[in-house]
Amino acid sequence: MKVSKMLLKTLRETPAEAETVSHQLMLRSGMMRKLAAGIYSYLPMGLRSLHKVEEIIREEMDRAGAQELLMSALLPAEY
Repeated sequence: MKVSKMLLKTLRETPAEAETVSHQLMLRSGMMRKLAAGIYSYLPMGLRSLHKVEEIIREEMDRAGAQELLMSALLPAEY
């Protein structure tokens, strides 16, 4: 896919709510957008980066003999 066809909108100025440098860069580069307080949506480049990080972590966990699990977003307080 050509870059000109991608859903990519960058920002010139740093958003006020972004505190860390990595958060500022991810918002400015068009990797994610804020929907509400603490809720972000990943745009195509951010989702691609997230998948690549997951792949690297999965390879390292497999190499170490670890097991992967998926937990729900809501957990009881005792966990």
